Amino acid sequence: MTEPVPGGQSAALTYTSYLALDEILGAQRPRSDEHDEMLFIVIHQVYELWFKQILHELGHLQRCLEKGDTPHSVRALRRTLTILKVVVAQIDVLETMTPRQFTSFRERLDASSGFQSYQFRELEAVLGRRDKRMLSPYDKDSESYARVALAMSRPAVFDSFLHYLAGAGYDLPDAALNRDVGTQWTESEDVQRVLVQVYADDSGPSTVADLLVDLDEGLQEWRYRHVKMVERTIGGKAGTGGSAGAAYLRTTLFHAVFPDLWAVRSQL
Repeated sequence: MTEPVPGGQSAALTYTSYLALDEILGAQRPRSDEHDEMLFIVIHQVYELWFKQILHELGHLQRCLEKGDTPHSVRALRRTLTILKVVVAQIDVLETMTPRQFTSFRERLDASSGFQSYQFRELEAVLGRRDKRMLSPYDKDSESYARVALAMSRPAVFDSFLHYLAGAGYDLPDAALNRDVGTQWTESEDVQRVLVQVYADDSGPSTVADLLVDLDEGLQEWRYRHVKMVERTIGGKAGTGGSAGAAYLRTTLFHAVFPDLWAVRSQL
C-alpha cells in the first residue's frame, strides 16, 4: 500500500501513516494548563475507540447469527467480552484522579457531557433500547442523530439471536420473529419456553445464549463501576451539560439487556 505525495511519487506506508498517528496524537487539546486534563481527554477518546470496535463486532455478530454461523458468532462475542473487560479496567486509571484534580478543570468542559456520546447511544440501540429520548442531545440534521435513529429502526442483537434459533430448528412464535423491530422488546413466555429447550439441548445455541448473558452482565458491571467513579469524583453534584450526574446513572443500573435470558434461569 502506498500513498500519493507531491510530484507524482509515492511514499511507502509507514507505521505513523497507517495508524494516522499525526491525527490521533494531535487530537488532545486541553482547555486548561491543569496536568490531569490530559488524562481525562485520553481516557474518553480511548472509550470512543473501544465503542467503535464494539459496534464493529456486534455488527459482525448479527450477520453471523443471521447466517446461522455458530463458531464465528461465538468468536465475535468472546472478543466483545474481552474488550468490555478493558473498558471496565480503564475506570481504575480514571480513578487515580482525585475530586480536587477534576474540579481544577471541570468548569472548562462547558456543556460537554458523556451523555452526548452518540456511539454509546448507538450501542444501546444495537442492544435493543428503543427510547426517543436518546435522540434529544442531537440536532435532527446531524450525523449523530441519523446514526442513533437508524440503529433504533434496525433489528437488535436479540432479534438476530431469535432468527438464529429459528434457523437452528427451534419453533419460535411468529410474533417474535416478525415483530416491529423499532419498538422495545418485552419479555415473552413463549420465547422463554424455547430458551428452556435450547439450554436442555446443551449445544451451540446454548453457548451463544450464555455468552449473551455474559455480555449483558459485562455491560451492567461497566455501568456500576461508572456510577461509582462518578460518585467518588463529584459526589451528588449535577453533571456537566446539565445532566443529573450520578443520580441519573443510578437509574440505569441492573436493567437487563436480554431479560428473557435472565428470566429463564429460574426454569432451568
